[in-house]
Amino acid sequence: MKAFVISGLLLAALALVAPARAADDPPPETVQVADAYLDMRTGPGRGYPVFHVAQRGEAVTLLLRHTDWFKVRLARGQEGWVERAQLSGTLTAAGAPKTFRDVLVDDYLLRRVELGAAWGRFKSEPMLKVWGAFRLGESLAVEATVGQVQGLFSGTDFWHFNLSAEPWSDRRLSPYLSVGLGKFKNIPNQSLVGVTTTDAKLANAGVGLRWYLSERFVARADWTIHTALLSDQRSREYRAFTAGLSFFF
Repeated sequence: MKAFVISGLLLAALALVAPARAADDPPPETVQVADAYLDMRTGPGRGYPVFHVAQRGEAVTLLLRHTDWFKVRLARGQEGWVERAQLSGTLTAAGAPKTFRDVLVDDYLLRRVELGAAWGRFKSEPMLKVWGAFRLGESLAVEATVGQVQGLFSGTDFWHFNLSAEPWSDRRLSPYLSVGLGKFKNIPNQSLVGVTTTDAKLANAGVGLRWYLSERFVARADWTIHTALLSDQRSREYRAFTAGLSFFF
């Protein structure tokens, strides 16, 4: 019964990829180099070599961005990639310092499909799970999960469908809430005598934290209460903690 109360509260809370420029986007913005120089690299990363240096006062047009890297073009035609931290030392057409969001997560917010895997503890036993999610919007997603717990005296298989809400999805570090229903099957070891397989419905409610790493990768940790509905009068609760990695596209 406790799980249903928690689920009701969380449901109330729920009420609350490659970079490209679309044809109807505004024209590229042009800024002016205010620092002594601006390093231009051949690709979006520190591993790419610097092939040109823009000097103070030069105009730089921002063509597109890839995570924390921007592809730019100089008035003389050179094109290259510049890190966001360096572009923070440029000026807008109005002469004001150019500002950027701390994390450029437009691609992250536009993601639709996410796949991942995690390891953790189900009660006190090791647990492995994989999931696939489809985002209905910036804050809501549906998710399908399958998992396995390998205990000392039994093994458990389960699956469930969840609805999750991520109110601050535009942040690199973002909490979320989830509720769901599924199935639970506990299979005792063959060496045990007088025990039977338990096959029951499963309800769950949990909280978690997502950390957008870079590119298409997201780290995730969650704490969940699983309630196995063994009969109309009897249920059993299991607490689980997992941490894992997912990628989106």
